[in-house]
Amino acid sequence: MHLHDLTIKKFHEGLKNKEFSAFDVAKTFFDYIETRDQEVGAYLSVHKDQALKQAELADIKVAKNEPLEWLTGVPMAIKDNILIQGLPATAGSKILENYKAAYDATVITRLKSAGAVFLGKTNLDEFAMGSSTENSAFKKTRNPHDLERVPGGSSGGSAAAVAGHMAVAALGSDTGGSIRQPAGFCGVVGLKPTYGSVSRHGLIAMASSLDQIGPFTKTVEDAALVFQSIAGREQFDATSVEKAYGEELWNPKLEDIKKLKIGIPEEYFGPGLEPEVVKVMEEVMASLKSLGIEFKEISLPHTKYALSCYYIIMPAEVSSNLARIDGIRYAPVSGVERDGLKLEELYRKIRSHGYGPETKRRIILGTYVLSSGYYDAYYAKAQKVRRLIAEDFEKAFKEVDVIFTPVSPTVPFKFGEKVSDPLAMYLSDIFTIPVNMAGLPAISIPAKIKSGPPSGRASLPVGFQLIGKHWREQDILGIGQFYEKLSA
Repeated sequence: MHLHDLTIKKFHEGLKNKEFSAFDVAKTFFDYIETRDQEVGAYLSVHKDQALKQAELADIKVAKNEPLEWLTGVPMAIKDNILIQGLPATAGSKILENYKAAYDATVITRLKSAGAVFLGKTNLDEFAMGSSTENSAFKKTRNPHDLERVPGGSSGGSAAAVAGHMAVAALGSDTGGSIRQPAGFCGVVGLKPTYGSVSRHGLIAMASSLDQIGPFTKTVEDAALVFQSIAGREQFDATSVEKAYGEELWNPKLEDIKKLKIGIPEEYFGPGLEPEVVKVMEEVMASLKSLGIEFKEISLPHTKYALSCYYIIMPAEVSSNLARIDGIRYAPVSGVERDGLKLEELYRKIRSHGYGPETKRRIILGTYVLSSGYYDAYYAKAQKVRRLIAEDFEKAFKEVDVIFTPVSPTVPFKFGEKVSDPLAMYLSDIFTIPVNMAGLPAISIPAKIKSGPPSGRASLPVGFQLIGKHWREQDILGIGQFYEKLSA
């Protein structure tokens, strides 16, 4: 069995035709993870016994000739800030090192209902705060394409698991680019859905008005299948919306796609783009134009304020959300002497020990901008600018249907290159953050280069981003699927 080309659709067809069993496929993945993940480090924990039991249930359905859902038996990896009852949920932090989830996240409930198999929990930047997976309290995850380079973040473990053929698909979370940027760096597909289309219940929150769960897959079609399975309103998430998604996600019609107009924002193609990225974007645009899709230059003038705005709103929400995590309530933190300490002293000692530098930095910044005398000057003003960013998109979408941009200004960078300069690290998400500010759907798709055999930096993955209107995932997924057919 060749794990490298196993997609959800191929797995589904093979399982249905009894070419293999879900149990054997899952076992093959675990055997491969045991060797490959020693150098990649995608997983924080693997759960073989539970996964094989899930696989056996899928095989029973096959034996009984029962109808199979698209995800029945599919081996998946889950970012370790998404709760699976009884399994660890560390969020990449020492303060939750000993925590085991008390319930399933809504997306997990839906994937279980669909028959998916959970191989394990993947590594991430602590509490999803980072763009390289270097901020994890436990290990570094390496890019499967070049082990000296980062996989992106914060969902670097999930992206690396799919790119390294250690899962057919994975779930991650995206607050400012944490699905799309690692997908771009690792050469896989990453979908950030419309805010509210997927329930956040059971996601360890970073910034509640920005967070969204979404899939990593090997193809755009697979991303559509996973998204359709996890989407929909749920009572425990008041921000979730009832929106019906169906076959239009994975079965687009070319005549509908040709009617779409793609916008090219001038603000995303200025100075700062690495030459390798520029070259790739030009080739992708040429391929999309060959489909008969019209392109139009547009402007998103408030883009230049997005990064500054994000790093006020996001830390403010971090400060609020992480106030509940004190190292006492959920699971005791190891290695902290507690005897004789007053409660305030205990909190201070545990949180100092349990939180990493980047998490502390964002908590402090968020507490500052929410404090008396600074709220109006910073947080309230940032929310007004956020509205202007959203209005830019609203105006643009009166002229075009989809917006095309790079995912990141650079190719995957080497470990340590940006650790000492937080601002340089933050700039990795400059093209993805505005999408979260506006709550829009967006997808990262690996570019297929036809200009000759690449080498060196030119061989590293580069992703392009398609941004859609609210609730119009079908547009970006449709364009992506036809692009893949062109590039096959």
